[in-house]
Amino acid sequence: MPGRFIPPDPSRGDPNTIGGYMAVHGRPAAFEGPDGYSYSVELTVDETGKRERPFGAFFLFMRWRRMGEQGVQGHLESDFLAFGESASEARDALGQWALNDVKRTLDGLVRERTDTMQGRRWWDAMREEE
Repeated sequence: MPGRFIPPDPSRGDPNTIGGYMAVHGRPAAFEGPDGYSYSVELTVDETGKRERPFGAFFLFMRWRRMGEQGVQGHLESDFLAFGESASEARDALGQWALNDVKRTLDGLVRERTDTMQGRRWWDAMREEE
């Protein structure tokens, strides 16, 4: 399916927040992670199992392939970052996060995953001199 240009509609929200950006642009936001991969982000909600905070919202970052057929190669999930009495309340609260804070969250998750990986990434090994 070829891409299509949808002009932004600034009347739909604040484009500096993750929820506003998605509303204004009509698509998920995307970021480059510190590992060089592209990630798109979705605001996701689930039940917490806690009476005082029944719903929690978190970021789901999809990592896109760099080479070959276009598609998702993996994902990262944050912890619950916003809460509400309903799923929509929790999602709306998470949607108020500034884009810079979403990017910092992604960067932290990528670094955490990278620190726990065994071995070196191929591009790091290629940089080392023999």
